[in-house]
This record gives sequence, C-alpha cells and structure tokens, in this order.
Amino acid sequence: MRNLVPGEPSGRLSDAWRFCVGTGRFELALRRDYQDSLALVQRDIGFRHIRGHGLLSDGVGVHRPYEYGGARHVRHSFTYVDQVVDAYLELGIQPFVELGFMPSGLASGEQTVFWWRGNVTPPSSWQEWAELVRATVTHLIDRYGLDQVRRWPIEVWNEPNLKEFWQGADEAAYHRLYEVTARTIKDVDASLQVGGPSISPGSDEWMPRFADFVTARDVPVDFVSRHAYTSGPAQHVPFGVHQTMRPAAELLEQFGTPRRQLRGGPLADLPVHITEFNSSYRPDNPVHDTAFNAAYLAPVLAAGGELVDSFSYWTFSDMFEEVGIPTSIFHGGFGLLTHRQIKKPTYHLYAFMARMGDRLLTRGEDHLVTRDDTGRVTVLAWAPVDVTGGPAVAGHTVRLSIPMAADSAFMLRSSVSEEMGNAWAAWCEMGRPRSPHPRQLDILREAAEPVRRHRNLPVAAGSLDLDLTLDRHEVTLVELTPVADETPPWWDESRILGLGEGAR
Repeated sequence: MRNLVPGEPSGRLSDAWRFCVGTGRFELALRRDYQDSLALVQRDIGFRHIRGHGLLSDGVGVHRPYEYGGARHVRHSFTYVDQVVDAYLELGIQPFVELGFMPSGLASGEQTVFWWRGNVTPPSSWQEWAELVRATVTHLIDRYGLDQVRRWPIEVWNEPNLKEFWQGADEAAYHRLYEVTARTIKDVDASLQVGGPSISPGSDEWMPRFADFVTARDVPVDFVSRHAYTSGPAQHVPFGVHQTMRPAAELLEQFGTPRRQLRGGPLADLPVHITEFNSSYRPDNPVHDTAFNAAYLAPVLAAGGELVDSFSYWTFSDMFEEVGIPTSIFHGGFGLLTHRQIKKPTYHLYAFMARMGDRLLTRGEDHLVTRDDTGRVTVLAWAPVDVTGGPAVAGHTVRLSIPMAADSAFMLRSSVSEEMGNAWAAWCEMGRPRSPHPRQLDILREAAEPVRRHRNLPVAAGSLDLDLTLDRHEVTLVELTPVADETPPWWDESRILGLGEGAR
C-alpha cells in the first residue's frame, strides 16, 4: 500500500529530542578527548543542553570544609566547575544542572554509588547544604550572567526513588531536600528554573505525591522530570550485562505518564523533561552499540516531542564510567570518545534527525516526512524490530507518494543497518580486539560511515513515488531536492568517449 504524503505541513516537527543529552560524571569533561568528541556531536547534531551526575561530588571539589581558629568553616571552590562550563559554552551547549551527589564532608552517612563513590545520603547539616546550593548558583550567575543561568534548568538530585541513589529511597527526606534546595535557589533569583523529582521507571506514584507536597507547602517548581527505560533485570556476564527489552512504544507510554498523572492539578501546565532515556540504563550493555538500538529508538525520536518538552539520550559518549573504567572500546554511549570518534548507528539516527526539515508533513509507524523552506523533502524510515529476539528480517518496504513541484528530484539516501555503517559488526568480524591497533581503528571509523546512494527520480503529475526497501534493522534518511535542470543543449552523454557525431 502506498502512503499519500500531504502537500501542506500539519505543523512544526518538534525538536524536543535535541534539547538535552546525557553525559558521564561531571569532571570527565575536563579531558581533551571528551571535548573533542562533544565538538563532533555538536557539529553533526547540535544539542542545546547537557546533563550528568556529580557536580557536587568530591571529584569536582566544590565543597571544601576546614578548621581554623577552633571552628569549622567551608570554602566553596569552583575551579573545575568553571573549566567544564567554559568548555560547554565554547561548544555551543549549556548545562542542564543536576544538583548532586552529596560531598563527603557534608554527608550524614557513607553509602555511595558507582565506582567513583558518589555519596547518596542526606546532608548532615541542612543549613550547610543550603549554603552550598546558594554559593554554587550565585557563582554561576556571577561568572556567566543572570540572563544566561536563567535558561539552565536546575534539577534536584537523581532518581531518589531508588535506594541506590538516595539512602533508603526515603521519600520524605527527598521532599525536604527538594524544598530546602528550591527555596534557596529562588531566594537567589525568583526566575531561575528548578524542578524534580527525577524519578526512574517503576515508582510512578512518586510524581503525584511530589505534586501534592509542593502544592500543600507552596514550594517552588518550574518543571517536572523523570526517566524512561525499557530494559529488564541485568543478566550479568564478566564485564557486561544482557537484558530483555520491552517494545519501544513503552518508552512513549512512560513519556506520557507525567502529564496524565498531573492533568487537572496545579502542575498540569509545567514543562515535562525526560532527563534520561534509552533502551538500557547500563553502560556495559552492548545493545547500545547495535543497529537494533537505532531502529528501536527511531519511532521514539519521531514521536516523543508530541508528549514532552525534552527527552535526553543517556549518554552521548562512551566515556561513561558508572561501573568502572571500560574494558572494551564499545561502552554505553552513541559515539566512541577515545578511539578517533567512531560513531554508532544510534549516533547516525540523531545526525539524520538533525538534517530533517522543520515542517511536518506526515508520520507513520515506520516513517517520518518533513519539508524545509527550500522545498527539500526529507524522509526518515526504519525497519521494525523484534524485541523477542527473532531474526532480523530484510525487505521491509516503505512506499510513499510525495507531492513535488518539479519535473524530477535529486535523491540522496544515507543508511545504517546490520550490514551498512555498523562499526560494531566490523569489530565483531575482526575478532573483537580489546585494543585495536591504528589500522584497525581506521577501518572501524570507515566502517561506521553511513552508506550513501543517489539518483534522479522522475516526478509525474506533481507527485514522486518513492519505494524504500530496508535492510535488517535499517534506519535510512532520504533527502529529495527539486532539480532545476541546467544541462546545456549540446550535451550528449553518449559522446563522452568521442565516438558520436563528428568523430574523426
């Protein structure tokens, strides 16, 4: 069946998918190779904000208690903060500030998360916590200007509904943390954006209770946030995990949950930010490296902006060390940071989205069609995936009839799949070398590039018929540009070898 594409846009294509992207712990951004990789991401994709953990953890060194004159004092030091934020702004990306984890010198306990030991206990002094928040926000304003910092959402903590991230998953203690933090931020400047509760899937009941709490106590809140993942329990193997996956439609279901829960209440009209999402939250799950992951997430990127104000991919880089220093060149993000920036299929999915037009023509279960103001039509199409583990099938076909005011169109098609633009597949075929030598890295970088094809397609009666047959787990971008033929009247292709009329 051929899908008829409307001639006029139905609206604007949301770019909620590029509002924010996730990253590893804050101080990783001090590394040159991290900044080089982020520069490439910004060139190809162009995110507006970046969010990661550990701004207040010991590795960044903001909170520095000391004793002098027999009394306790605290020095707030922003040397690393300034270096990281400076680098972000130079690359055209702004912080999405996550306040956490607890500095060890302020923590009430010793429970930590990740190998870099982010402390997840409440503060031993609420006053000192408020002073830390005030000093951090005030410093950012002093250095970068109030107008700039007003555009940076400030999120209070990360996944407090999980005992791994907040001691005992103590909801009342989190509410107190949120209230103290939000009031402190608003006391610095009432127009700063603050929100939460940044919950993970599985504790949806936290959201309405959070809404009840801030409403009852008139606590400031400018946005609500949560996370979305569809992976099952971790099945551990040495240096990695495997997980089952639920259908990608469940990600969209999770995206829509906050607005359903808050409908009709005082928080109903607040922005909703999905501050982490992916198939799996584990950096050591190899699913992130596959063509499957790109095809799996394609319908989410195509439709997610209809449900939320942003959804942030977790994470942009393989410098992602939650479970330790990576033991493989493939590790959790959608671009390989330390190995000449070898890209993965999901990276190309985002790069394809960045090349789409901004005027939405139509969206289907396996395709998205847009147009820009030059008349260029862009088609993103993807092969359906099977989360039950059945074999990936080639041959899925998308058939479109596209209005076009020209006699013909130039088609550029860029594709990644199990066989095309897939560095993971090439690495596996090499024997999965743990430390590829330079020539192997060059091959992987070349293998990661999308396969590109082009041709001239006829337009008949104002319509172009486009038939796309997709490879296994393929994501493809088609760009259609009307042709203004400037071929000179004497041009004759058959005479290139000089064998036609007039040859001597």
